[in-house]
Amino acid sequence: MLPEMSEKDVNIERLAEKVLADNGLLSELLEGLRVINETYRYNCSRVLTLISERYGELLYPEWDYFVSLLSSDNTYHKLSAILIIANLASVDTESRFEKILDTYYRLLDDRSMITAVYIARSSGKIVRAKPDLEPYITSRLLDIDKTHHESGRKELIKSGAIEALIEYYSLAEDRTKIIGFVKAQLESESPKTRRMAREFLKKL
Repeated sequence: MLPEMSEKDVNIERLAEKVLADNGLLSELLEGLRVINETYRYNCSRVLTLISERYGELLYPEWDYFVSLLSSDNTYHKLSAILIIANLASVDTESRFEKILDTYYRLLDDRSMITAVYIARSSGKIVRAKPDLEPYITSRLLDIDKTHHESGRKELIKSGAIEALIEYYSLAEDRTKIIGFVKAQLESESPKTRRMAREFLKKL
């Protein structure tokens, strides 16, 4: 194990550079995503997320490992996988994401609201990497009311959806539906969602 990963104020940038200089450390980070020590696990997740964003090609061979975490009973494992997979979409030369599309977006209906929020927020990055998937992804985001979550939680998930829609609106095919969805959130019971809706419409 990497001792510094147990430190709360660890320098993530420096650790990422360390891993890039020594690929042998990568396996330790991957194993670290499942350790019980929360500080260690969280730091491993942060470093891997940073690497996936900047040097996705390095982590792409580990795609199946990250996909396996999507079905974990541990919500934190899922959250790490959601972020990393979204980053790897930009280097997905073998269309692997398309094969897990339904699996990924079923997590909008996960037992944890946080998981659903992460999926919604990550959608902007995915659409920008894979614009052909925009109609499907937009449809799933606009159907958040069909999930099992309680009303107030659905409203919070919608804030994540709007965040993604802001990111990829220029790529959307049916902008009328998106605008209608966002306008409806101006009356949301969630202050955050109302604020995101106003921000979206202001950007137009």
